[in-house]
Amino acid sequence: MTDIKSGVNPLFLRDEELRQGIELIFYAYRDFTAEPDAILAQYRLGGAHHRVIYFVGRNPGITVSELLGILRITKQSLSRVLSQLVSEEFIVQRPGNNDRRQRLLELTAKGSELEWQLSQTQRDRIAQAYREAGAEAVEGYRKVILGMINEEDRRKFLRRDAVPGPARPIRR
Repeated sequence: MTDIKSGVNPLFLRDEELRQGIELIFYAYRDFTAEPDAILAQYRLGGAHHRVIYFVGRNPGITVSELLGILRITKQSLSRVLSQLVSEEFIVQRPGNNDRRQRLLELTAKGSELEWQLSQTQRDRIAQAYREAGAEAVEGYRKVILGMINEEDRRKFLRRDAVPGPARPIRR
């Protein structure tokens, strides 16, 4: 018997519902990245720059190799983006403590400010959606998104999630 009160379609795995899920991800991504993309355009930067800035900001001291593993892009693509971010002083690289061949990446003060700007509208958008959906829906969303990530990255994320990255108070 269908639970009429919940309004939830018990046939959520039908093709139409799956296609709607795909479509919603496309729309959400478009809107989620629109404002940061406009800010990036002022610096002549793009989405790849945003992803590098974000993950370096979340993981100070990350190696180039680790960043490649997260972004799953070619060394050549990362090199182009990283070179620009270093030359424009958004990121600094330094040799590893134990292995001088390693390059450890960190945001500069300028890079941290840009990362904050880029993420602010995204944090606001997520916070609003979370408030409207409620705690139970937020937990369900988290489970769905985690379920879409490959097993290895999911384990890495869950391990890392236990130790939050740098945070600043939310500005309103």
